[in-house]
Amino acid sequence: MPDFSLPAASRRSVLRGVGGAAVLGAGIPLLSACGSSGSGSDSKTVTLGSNASDAVPKKAFASVYADFKKTSGVTVKVNTKDHNTFQEQINSYLQGTPDDVFNWFAGYRMQFFAAKKLATPIDDVWAKIGDNFPDAMKKLSKGEDGKYYFVPITTYPWAIFYRKSVFAAKGYTVPTTWDELVALCKKMKSDGLVPIAFGDKDAWPAMGTFDQINFRLNGYDFHKSLMAGTESWTDPKVKAVFDHWAELLPYHQDGFMGRTWQDAAQGIVSKKSGMYLLGTFVAQQFTVKADLDDLDFFAFPEINSAYGQDTVEAPTDGFMVSKAPKNHAGVVKLLEYLGTPAAEELYLKTDPSVVAASSKASTAAYSPLQKKAFEMIGAAKSLTQFMDRDSRPDFTSTVMQPGLQKFLQNPKGVDSLLSSIERQKKTIFASS
Repeated sequence: MPDFSLPAASRRSVLRGVGGAAVLGAGIPLLSACGSSGSGSDSKTVTLGSNASDAVPKKAFASVYADFKKTSGVTVKVNTKDHNTFQEQINSYLQGTPDDVFNWFAGYRMQFFAAKKLATPIDDVWAKIGDNFPDAMKKLSKGEDGKYYFVPITTYPWAIFYRKSVFAAKGYTVPTTWDELVALCKKMKSDGLVPIAFGDKDAWPAMGTFDQINFRLNGYDFHKSLMAGTESWTDPKVKAVFDHWAELLPYHQDGFMGRTWQDAAQGIVSKKSGMYLLGTFVAQQFTVKADLDDLDFFAFPEINSAYGQDTVEAPTDGFMVSKAPKNHAGVVKLLEYLGTPAAEELYLKTDPSVVAASSKASTAAYSPLQKKAFEMIGAAKSLTQFMDRDSRPDFTSTVMQPGLQKFLQNPKGVDSLLSSIERQKKTIFASS
């Protein structure tokens, strides 16, 4: 069965470079383009700045670029940097002499650089590849000006995971509404199970719970605006999110501040916990095939019928074009290729930890979990990325991560907490 391992540091890092707030690390080589000191352009070469420093994705991308060369005659000269270093220094890199194309993330992270004129619109590419993607994925790939700046390649959803055998043995049914979820938690607790596995030692998992409750309760548009800094954290709508969350807290696993997500997953593996909200990468903790085959998931239940379950949290990785690519024609060819189902299918042969962003990619080689993940994302009306991809990473790392942990430890102090978050948000979003 595939290993749904999470690409290294894809969310957990402090990625302050996006907001221009990063201090370049002393002694760390600065990002620079392949052959940036060279002269002129080579029509048979496209340079690409890559954050895929882990062995598996690096190998997967290499196979994709090799296939592209066979079909086009264009060589992709890859400039790979450590994942964290790439993201910490991305702002300076893009303002300097970047590579033609670079790996990046959909949504707000992409829109930030598009708005700063540090990326090139690629509407010409989307005129060719548009039919390969669902509407929600198209929306993720557009800047605030309505132009396309991003070609997605892989993604994965967040959902609530459980063991099919546990639900069958106990007679549980999958909850589709908030009240059903709370009732199921109560039943699990009375049956001696920990209803919701939870570990927030690394401070990022809790952000996923906030996201789910917020867009289920207040809708995609409000969630997106809140993450972008244009809504107030003292709005009653936000308070209502924490009120709902407080209702679930008695059913969360105790001791979460000292537990990693991997440790929390062991509760599901051992059948001591009933449910777990996480990305599909949780499956990497299921090392016995029979256990993995027993793993299933469902979408976070409806809270507000006006929004149902129409939004899915699906962090999406792909490519952008720098402000002045040396080989524009080659860049267009490469992105048109990367936007095909064939390119995504080839990538997934080496890295089955994710699913294809294209709705036309074959699912023949997918595990049952991958097929379900692919279908959930394809059917979504709207896709979010994750709090620290949908907002400024300096805000989420310095304000939201500690703020959410304060709430989890003292849910009754939420009013003063939200006032504090709002004050800090105004300061951070006012900076360049």
